[in-house]
Amino acid sequence: MKKILTVVALAFTCSCSYAQDSLITNVGARKSISLNGTWQYIVDPYETGFYDYRYKELKEDNAEAYWNTDKQADKTEKKEHGYTAKYSIQVPGDWNHQKPEFTYYEGTLWYKRSFDHELVSPDRRYFLYFGAVNYRADVYLNGKKLGMHKGGFTPFNFEVPAGLLKQKDNFLVVKVDNKRHADEVPTLNTDWWNYGGITRDVKLIEVPQSFIQDKMIQLKRPTPGKAPSATPEAGGWVRINNFKQGDVIYIEIPELKFKKQVPASGTMTNIGFKLPKVQLWDTEHPKLYKVIVSTRTDRVEDKIGFRTIEAFGKQVLLNGKPIFMRGISVHGEIAQEVRRAAGSEDAKKLIGEARELGCNMVRLAHYPHDEAMTRLTDSLGVLVWSEIPVYWTIDFKNKAVLEKAKVQLNEMITRDHDRASVIIWSVGNETPISQTRTDFMHELINEAHKLDPTRMVSAALEVNYAALNNENVIDDPLGAFVDLVAFNEYLGWYGGLPDKCRTTNWSTPYNKPLFISETGAGAKGGFHADSLTRFSEEYQEWYYKEQVAMLKRMPDNYVGISPWVLTDFRSPKRNNPLYQEGWNRKGLYDDKGNKKKAFYILQSYYNEIKRAKAIKKK
Repeated sequence: MKKILTVVALAFTCSCSYAQDSLITNVGARKSISLNGTWQYIVDPYETGFYDYRYKELKEDNAEAYWNTDKQADKTEKKEHGYTAKYSIQVPGDWNHQKPEFTYYEGTLWYKRSFDHELVSPDRRYFLYFGAVNYRADVYLNGKKLGMHKGGFTPFNFEVPAGLLKQKDNFLVVKVDNKRHADEVPTLNTDWWNYGGITRDVKLIEVPQSFIQDKMIQLKRPTPGKAPSATPEAGGWVRINNFKQGDVIYIEIPELKFKKQVPASGTMTNIGFKLPKVQLWDTEHPKLYKVIVSTRTDRVEDKIGFRTIEAFGKQVLLNGKPIFMRGISVHGEIAQEVRRAAGSEDAKKLIGEARELGCNMVRLAHYPHDEAMTRLTDSLGVLVWSEIPVYWTIDFKNKAVLEKAKVQLNEMITRDHDRASVIIWSVGNETPISQTRTDFMHELINEAHKLDPTRMVSAALEVNYAALNNENVIDDPLGAFVDLVAFNEYLGWYGGLPDKCRTTNWSTPYNKPLFISETGAGAKGGFHADSLTRFSEEYQEWYYKEQVAMLKRMPDNYVGISPWVLTDFRSPKRNNPLYQEGWNRKGLYDDKGNKKKAFYILQSYYNEIKRAKAIKKK
């Protein structure tokens, strides 16, 4: 008898992974094999391989389900699907840039990869790990569904059931669906390209039966406003998957000649210890230490920087000292190749361009970026604002949407909670003010503080553009709950001309540090005209000159800025046929990699700030 299902119910019938309590971190230090490379695909806009619309049922064990083998049992068996080298695609990577016919495609692609694993052992456990898949991923191995994950920018993994993994010809299939929906995170409307695909690394991870799944080791916050002591205290926890009574956790930092053992108290064991003679991580000396955590069955290594960060009064304190953030907002995109950024080489390119600008900070907007970015910023001493895509008009009244946002927040923090460079968790961008929205965002702020009490939490807030006294006030009620009051402003682009900056002042009723999370103007690289002509490099240059003059008279709680944006990026919303053509042109680099005239205005401002800091030190 057929099992009748409605399309609406379909989403609730599969094995799902929403709360990533099983997420494995520090995957680069694990024994694994890479499943990157060439995969085969089937384009399936009608989801024929997943659902039989004629009978309104999941295909389940139907031989025509695309997660099942495409090999005929014999010549009489009917097969209406198949994977072939003719239809191949590279992983990691979005599908939009790899095939011209996929440029605007939003829908389902089935990815298939066969692989061998000669040393399958019954004493070991195996997990399939995905750095990110946009947006929904249904994962099948050898015809069995391992689970489903939603969220286009955060990692997830599924355990392979014992006995399922074979030494030869494993048949891995991932159904990838990047369709936009009103009740997802992000929602239907964004100002960036909806790149679909398996966009980050895929690995098969091998671990012992009992293993170190995750750990967090950071300096505890000292007395508010004070620098860490000469022997600061580190704290955190170690999570053991399949904890055994009597387990002992060993922590070692060889360079400091530090060793400590702690009896494991369960799945999660709290730890705390002094770190004498530790050199603190900062932007000028990004010191990282090899940290080894082991048990009787497992051992992992990581490189960790030790520092404190806090918002205190009107300042942001790094290791107890005020810091000014010379930032830039960055999209995870390589403009010259019109594709999603992935891996260490792309990270080096983007962070290298930011450093050439004079930045000591990047806002990784509007979603968690590749882990290669935060690993690199750790090593280079570049501060990071990391954000989940709660963007514009999320369905704030929908409790299910809140839970989806919490999952992405959890996965972002879990992956990067030991990265010293990450100093701000952001719960969203430009969300219209209402009590429902404020309650939604407040819950996310509380969740972030609960998951990680060592960092600041913020969001890009709304501004009250007042008519009196030319004063704009950041009085978004969310300001009462964030640690850092951040706001986006575009004076001279969306409101009047750049000379409006000359008479405009800024204030906030909150006694907290003030940060400009976006400002910018569009310009098509190579288009030159007078400074009044929109989309000319001269207009953008004028815009930044006026902004810089205004910034020099900001209130004393002004602690930094991350202008919008490092490089031009693709956006379906930007459709001026002469100057945009589907690109957001606010980049300081154009889509060919050339610097625009405004680049040098901001670079000069940042160099001036660096010189002033150097003189003050003397």
